[in-house]
Amino acid sequence: MLEHGGNLRDAARHYGRDDWVDLSTGINPHGYPAPAPSSAAWHRLPEPDPALLTAACAFYRAPQLLPVAGTQAAIQALPRLRAPSRVAVSSPSYAEHAHHWNMHGHTRRLVPYAELEGAVDDSDVVVVVNPNNPTGEAIAPERLLDWAARLHARGGWLVVDEAFGDTAPALSVAPHAAQPGLIVLRSIGKFFGLAGLRLGFVAAHERLLADLADLLGPWAVSGPAQEIALQALADTLWQHETQERLAQAGERMARLLQAHGIANTGTPLFRWWPEARPEAFHEHMAARGVWCRLFRDAARGIRVGLPASEGDWRRLEQALHQWSTQ
Repeated sequence: MLEHGGNLRDAARHYGRDDWVDLSTGINPHGYPAPAPSSAAWHRLPEPDPALLTAACAFYRAPQLLPVAGTQAAIQALPRLRAPSRVAVSSPSYAEHAHHWNMHGHTRRLVPYAELEGAVDDSDVVVVVNPNNPTGEAIAPERLLDWAARLHARGGWLVVDEAFGDTAPALSVAPHAAQPGLIVLRSIGKFFGLAGLRLGFVAAHERLLADLADLLGPWAVSGPAQEIALQALADTLWQHETQERLAQAGERMARLLQAHGIANTGTPLFRWWPEARPEAFHEHMAARGVWCRLFRDAARGIRVGLPASEGDWRRLEQALHQWSTQ
């Protein structure tokens, strides 16, 4: 199993402490206040709720969607819906994409984000995370739609992972996902801070959604997850206030890092930078109870999410000061 953020039990076991400032994920630390599900949500089989689809299509501006048990479920299933293909996966990006395309007989290669244009015409599938995790880089939607059309002309796919797209709605190509060959993944976990629901959505042509639904089987999304997500997707006031709060917090994080000599990129939910000594930085922060995300191998760098409280901001600032002045 690949390494991911959010593994606080491992951190506590390794470092012998439980007072962590967890910055290891890009999940909104002030997530949607989830209501208690109804008793029917627990006791009935979770048949699909049309109201959830209506709310999700409105929020994502998508013509049709398939609810899935987190975008991870779709990431694992999509490679099983194609014959062996030439697959280009943006790099660095969310590692599960490359991992699963590599497991099902496809010829997979990792392509630097800036070089994806050159991979479109000699690939059957191109996978891009937009905005990118972990770097925050982004590709304009009109460029992505051009890539999708070129791939579809040869029976190919463009898979666009927009898990962090809620804070940048202008980048989304979900409104165009009715066109064959374009597949868009969206997540409830990041912006809404509801990662524990394990709920995401796939926007694509109706034939592909039907094939994906058949592969995933019935009752793919729990009843409680559907009820909570329906309320969150319909709560426009909370969404507006959260957009503003995250924009301010993201700018605060960027300034804080810059003040300690760290040039960084990212989104309102996380910041990233290539670090000359990533292991040493990660160890320094962990020793002070700040858990960030370490990237090794080709993407040697650090990603940090947002602190949950003013006390956490102060602990982060103190740890950064100690790092920059040692």
